Amino acid sequence: MIHSLALDPIAFAIGPLTVHWYGIILGTAALVGLALAVREGKRFGIIPDFFMDLLLIGVPSSVIAARLYYVAFRWQDYKDDPIAIFKIWEGGIAIYGALIGALIAGFLYIRHKGYSFWRIADICAPSLIAGQAIGRWGNFVNQEAYGSPVTEGFLRDALHLPNFIVNQMYIDEVYRHPTFLYESVWNVAGLLLLFGLRRLPIVRSGELLLGYFIWYSIGRFFIEGLRTDSLAFTGPKWLENLLESLWSPMLLLAPPGKMDYGNIRISQLLAVLLVIGAIALIVYRRAAGFAKERYSDPIVSTKASASGTATASAGAPEAADPAEEQATTEERRERKEPHDPNGTV
Repeated sequence: MIHSLALDPIAFAIGPLTVHWYGIILGTAALVGLALAVREGKRFGIIPDFFMDLLLIGVPSSVIAARLYYVAFRWQDYKDDPIAIFKIWEGGIAIYGALIGALIAGFLYIRHKGYSFWRIADICAPSLIAGQAIGRWGNFVNQEAYGSPVTEGFLRDALHLPNFIVNQMYIDEVYRHPTFLYESVWNVAGLLLLFGLRRLPIVRSGELLLGYFIWYSIGRFFIEGLRTDSLAFTGPKWLENLLESLWSPMLLLAPPGKMDYGNIRISQLLAVLLVIGAIALIVYRRAAGFAKERYSDPIVSTKASASGTATASAGAPEAADPAEEQATTEERRERKEPHDPNGTV
C-alpha cells in the first residue's frame, strides 16, 4: 500500500527565514482568543487595549512556561543538546505549563490595572479553550500528541475522517488515534458550554474559569490515557492503580496507550487534582461569601475611578471667583469700556 507523504511542517520560506505551520496555528489561536475577549469585554465597558496588553504579556509567558514544563519532564532529551530547548517550532510544549504561565502573568497584570482577577478570568475563559482547540492542530502538523495504534478502517469507516487526517496519522508505519482531534472537538464543545453558562444568572464570579478547568480536565484525563507520548514519572503503585481504575470505562472503546517510561501520566494526575480543586473552590467561595458577584454584574477597576476623578479635575476649567468677577466689572465701568453682553470685549 502506498501512503501519502506527511504534511510539510514548514509553511513557506523567505530567503533564510522559514515560517512553520506550528507558529502560524498558535498565532491564529491567540488572535481568535483575543477577538473573543475583546468582544465580550465591550459588554462591560472594557477597552480593547486592555486585552491586547494582556495578550502581549500572557502569550510569551505561557509559551515560555509551557516549554520549560515540557523540558523539565523530558530533560533526558535535552541534556546533551541544550540548544534544542529553544527550537520550539519543532514542537514540545505542555498545555498545563502554558496555563500556569498565563495565569501568573495574567493575575499580576489584572491586579496592576485594579480589576478583579476572577471577573476578567471569566471573560477570558472562552478564549483559553478556543485557543486550545485551534492550537492542537499544530500537534497534528508536527505529528505529535498522537495515540495508540488503530486500523485504517477505524479512521476511515468509524470516524469518517478525510484523507489528509488519515494520512497524517500514519506514524512509524502504523495508524494512530488522532488524539489531537479528540481534544480539539472536546474543547469546541466546552467553548459552546461556556457560552451557555455565562448567560445563566446563577453563575457567580470565577465560576466560568473554574468550569473551564473542570471541563477541560475531564476530557484531558480520558484522552491522555490513549496517548503514547505522555509526560510521566515513576510513582507509587496505589496511585497507578487509582488512575487506571478511573480510566477503566474507556476500555470499552479502546486499550490504553503504552508509555515508554514511568507509570504515572502527569497530565492525568493534574487533571484529577484540578477537577477536585475547582469543585472544592466553587463550594468554598460560595459558602464563605467570596462569590457574591454574578457574571453579568458590572466590572469596575479600583484605579479607574481615581484616575477618572483626577482627569476630570485636570481637564475642567476652574470656577470663576465671584469677587474677582465683580472687581473686573467695576474696573471696566471706571474705564468706561464698552461691555459686550455676550462676553467679548
